[in-house]
Amino acid sequence: MENKTEQSLSPGLTIFVVSAVQFLAPFMMSAVGVALPAIGQEFSAGAVGLGLVEMVYILAVALIMLPAGRIADIHGRKKVFVAGAILLTLATLLLGLSPTIQIFILFRFLQGAGAAMVTATSVAILSSVIPPGKRGRAMGIVVAAVYAGLSAGPTLAGFMVTYMGWRWIFFSALPMEIAALILTLTRLKGEWKGAEGKSFDWVGSLIYMAALFAVIFGVTHLKDGSAYTRLLAGGIAGMIFFVAWESKITSPILNVKLIFNNRVFAMSNAATLINYAASFGVTFFFSLYLQQVKGFSAQTAGFILIVQPLLQAFLSPISGKFADIFPPARIATFGMGLCAVALAMCTTIQVETPIYQILIILSLLGIGFAFFSSPNMTTVMGSVDPKDYGIASSLIATMRTVGMLTAMTVITIILTIFMDDAPVTPDTAKAFVNAMGTGFSIFCGLSILGILCSMGRMDKKKTASIKCNSKNRG
Repeated sequence: MENKTEQSLSPGLTIFVVSAVQFLAPFMMSAVGVALPAIGQEFSAGAVGLGLVEMVYILAVALIMLPAGRIADIHGRKKVFVAGAILLTLATLLLGLSPTIQIFILFRFLQGAGAAMVTATSVAILSSVIPPGKRGRAMGIVVAAVYAGLSAGPTLAGFMVTYMGWRWIFFSALPMEIAALILTLTRLKGEWKGAEGKSFDWVGSLIYMAALFAVIFGVTHLKDGSAYTRLLAGGIAGMIFFVAWESKITSPILNVKLIFNNRVFAMSNAATLINYAASFGVTFFFSLYLQQVKGFSAQTAGFILIVQPLLQAFLSPISGKFADIFPPARIATFGMGLCAVALAMCTTIQVETPIYQILIILSLLGIGFAFFSSPNMTTVMGSVDPKDYGIASSLIATMRTVGMLTAMTVITIILTIFMDDAPVTPDTAKAFVNAMGTGFSIFCGLSILGILCSMGRMDKKKTASIKCNSKNRG
């Protein structure tokens, strides 16, 4: 039974607070990417330093997400959320004031750590406050905020870098961060401790963080030599050992039994990982294709690519509302089907492909992701007991990150095979298009596997049982 106290923050304000922090994490990731040239010029930073700016943020999010979720279940989700919000706000301010690239990279890691803490707990808090019958719509609004952050990042960052300076990317985010923090401190009076009194698995956490660090660092440097291949192999072995360790202890940071004994939860997380692995590479490929192959400017390419996240942001609340009425797993499977169709269309792209076909693909992906994400999250949170909300919330966020890393690993390997580290230019356009086609064929196959995983959770008796349990919890 979950230990909770009464809370005075209305569901509407809860959704605002959660949506605000869920908007800021992807906004910071996509906005800083646009500002990298300006940051590098001011700090006289090389490619390695600028690469670390993006790397340490993703690294911090991936490393801290799962342990933060477990700490939240033991000591209180609000406590971890508030601590993360304070760290995120402080790091954002200090990033805008950074005097050197080294200090900037340090604060960027702290910002990622804060983002991980609020992301790991925000959906768990939302699930604790919002009744099951209204949870799908709430999840849809939160997912829309994520996609709005992805959409707004490049556009607003480009404006601020051009007219105000890159530091305003961070200063402009402070009012929303401070508002969310003040509302949480003054209006959210409740606390939720799904595993109060349990011990925290420090050994498992260290194993997990070391293994994941090895995997991420190995993946992102595969082309730099065999030492990184061995690092990647060691990281994978470490993750296998971590799962074995977690299955034997009484208070794990990852409830392995929950995965093995709860088919809906396991299949939903697998579908999340696979769908992000299959779809995340589209923006990377299309950005290079539109600029280097089709000859569009960066600004025009950005306006074309924004079609997908805008549709996702607009349709996610609608799909979330549908998830309150119809079985959410079925809606999510329908969304994955649309993504698979879009990826199949991607395999036909050639140098002379008309731009309207690209727009159709991006539209299908936007609609498909909108109908997948929030119903899938509703399915995940509805398949576990309230005491496991923290683990469930952090694990599905971790699956998204691992899916993105998987996509970039596949892309790195394919580009190395087809282009031998050559830059994408009009002279290498055909080789790039061939590499892109191979990548999309792999991603399409992954998407079909994801559909099968999503269908594997659609057991009528199990769904009915989960739905009934969710109503009883509410």
